[in-house]
Amino acid sequence: MRQLYRSAVALAAAAAVGAAGARPAVGQDSTAMRQVKDTTIVTDRVVAVVGNHPILLSQVEEEMFTRQSQPGFVAPANEMAYDSLRRSIVDDIVDDELLVQEAERDTTIKVTAEEVLQAVDQQVKGVRARFTSEVDYVNELKKAGFETPDEYRRWSADNVRRTFYKNRLLAHLKDRGRLKPVIPTDKEMRAFFARSKGQLDKRPATISFRQIVIAPKATPAARARARALADSIVLELRNGADFATAARRFSADSATRVNGGDLGWERRGRFLPEFERVEYALKPGAISDPVETAFGFHIIQVLRTQPTETNARHILITPAVTASDVDSARALALRLSKAVSAGASFDSLQRLYHDASEEKEAPAVPLDKLPEVYAKAIGDAPAGTIVPPFELGSEGVRQKFAIVKITERRPEGDVSYEDMKDRIRTALSDELSQRRLVERLREFTYVDVREP
Repeated sequence: MRQLYRSAVALAAAAAVGAAGARPAVGQDSTAMRQVKDTTIVTDRVVAVVGNHPILLSQVEEEMFTRQSQPGFVAPANEMAYDSLRRSIVDDIVDDELLVQEAERDTTIKVTAEEVLQAVDQQVKGVRARFTSEVDYVNELKKAGFETPDEYRRWSADNVRRTFYKNRLLAHLKDRGRLKPVIPTDKEMRAFFARSKGQLDKRPATISFRQIVIAPKATPAARARARALADSIVLELRNGADFATAARRFSADSATRVNGGDLGWERRGRFLPEFERVEYALKPGAISDPVETAFGFHIIQVLRTQPTETNARHILITPAVTASDVDSARALALRLSKAVSAGASFDSLQRLYHDASEEKEAPAVPLDKLPEVYAKAIGDAPAGTIVPPFELGSEGVRQKFAIVKITERRPEGDVSYEDMKDRIRTALSDELSQRRLVERLREFTYVDVREP
């Protein structure tokens, strides 16, 4: 979430502009409000215009304060450096505005008031949870320049809306091959790392491992009963039954059941391939036939679509798993563990037996973030160790068995260029391709940048 900070200049400007009415049109005096006669007090002014949208000095000051509050910020050494930073901030705000305007022109990119409201609710709830009382919360907002919680919500809503538009434009262009990746040079990557390393924390102690997770298999009879239940639910839904009510009653997905099965907005690649093949073929409102995955049988309904993402909901029906099924899974895990320890190929056994709903590997997991069940089973075992099978979960379909092969342990230390190289390449490639897009947008959009 963006740093909760807003300059007093921005607050004064908002009040002044609100009292004076509309902002001046392009070509008029850039001073938003003046007190005349003997003294002149400029509360805000236009420092740039993009299309017909003004960029105000208060926005630049707000971004300046935000950057100053971030870890690793190096204060400008002199007035010339300070002015250079401000000009750079103006350019960044102009670039963002160009992207937002391009997204708003594209009729295939939609941002609904409902999803903005939902995101703002979550954001505000997260900020509010940091304070023990409403009084402390309101006082902290005032320190940040917000007179009321409603003012903070409005500010947050505008930022969320703009972020949605910008991110969806970039994803839309990338998916259609219109935002070509730009491969950075090693020199550019090292320069990027040099600029960023002051903001990086120490590298924590980490562990990397691969795993084979064995899940109990339901009998054919149990699968048939689950499929029959899913078929009957589909029939009722197509006859007009309420989807959310059915999800709350029947779905085995505890994470979405309370929300009527709602999966939220997700991009392609988030779910299992067999699930997504049906999801992306459905028309909004249609009810799918039951779709079988490693989790069970899914009933899917797509609510809304964007070019690169969907908002869908589902009902998950899982076949019943008996104690005998769990015992069989445990025995298989023990056999596989002995086989790997005797030299059998971990890769081959993983391909044959691993539960597709679980991750195959965990690279560079901080030791303090390792789930308790893994930490207890792995202990201080060194790299190369095959950890004997241990239980994941406690009962029913959640009771699985993991065989872990530790591939690497790394102690705490400074973050190196090699640690970050892959992430830098991805981040810088995105940055360079976005910069190229912005340069194209500047060619046909009116941009007037004035001295900040």
